[in-house]
Amino acid sequence: MTENAPYGQRLGQLLGLGNARAFVTHTLKKTEIAVTRLKCDSPHLGLTKPVPYEDAFIVSLQFRQSDREFWVDGQSFGRRSLSEGGTAFFDFRRNPICYMASPFHSLAFYLPHKALDAIADDTGARHIDDLAYEPGVCVDDPIVRNVGFSLLHAFERPDEVSRIYIDHATLGIGAHVAHRYGGMRAISSASRGGLAPWQERRAKEILSSNLAGSIGLKSLAEECGLSVSHFSRAFRHSTGVAPHQWLLEQRVDVAKPLLRNREVPLSEVALTCGFSDQSHLARHFRHMVGTTPREFRWSQG
Repeated sequence: MTENAPYGQRLGQLLGLGNARAFVTHTLKKTEIAVTRLKCDSPHLGLTKPVPYEDAFIVSLQFRQSDREFWVDGQSFGRRSLSEGGTAFFDFRRNPICYMASPFHSLAFYLPHKALDAIADDTGARHIDDLAYEPGVCVDDPIVRNVGFSLLHAFERPDEVSRIYIDHATLGIGAHVAHRYGGMRAISSASRGGLAPWQERRAKEILSSNLAGSIGLKSLAEECGLSVSHFSRAFRHSTGVAPHQWLLEQRVDVAKPLLRNREVPLSEVALTCGFSDQSHLARHFRHMVGTTPREFRWSQG
């Protein structure tokens, strides 16, 4: 499900890695958010290429410690160590350049300023001017770290991840960054209620008919006549879970009656319910039910 998007190509080429794999989401009006996996085992990759001016930020989660020298707008910030699990920021308006002095592994969230503006508009907040951060310094951000680690699994096993989860995760990172580092504060009271009965029914119908997870948050929100952020909040308010979690629970519910028929192979059950393969089914089934699909099948008599 990963895409060889321009974001992945560009970041990979700036670092001298060639094309890198990326997820791109289209949940916001007239802009996109992307996340790219960047990995290099070379101890001295060298100097990154100059960054063409763009009104966008990179929020970078580190999966291993790495050492770099930093320049921003031609000013040296010296040699810095980016800690494992830490989050660093890069502003593409200021031509950040690094000398990569050690191997690295990271996820780079691409957040154009237009995306931050759209998130603010969606929540009735003022637009933010800039992000508060220190160049070349990692901060401990549990939200970025936890979402990033879940997305790392998505890069390693893309067939097991639904489009709706990628949309949810990347939009969540954008909103979190705008709030924590941009000081975004709502100035109008967005509705905190749930979906109308027809909206909840329609959303569940669409999700149930797309068990493979090919539907995105934007499409669901449009069907309900809501913005993406409003829809996500209202769906959780009505159901108690995020849309991607409801979809997983629905897959497991569909699997249970199929498992009672021992003539149906487990691999076929998995595909019918929207899982990528038998092991994908087994992992989520055990997590939600407390037993494996095979054990559940034989417990039914």
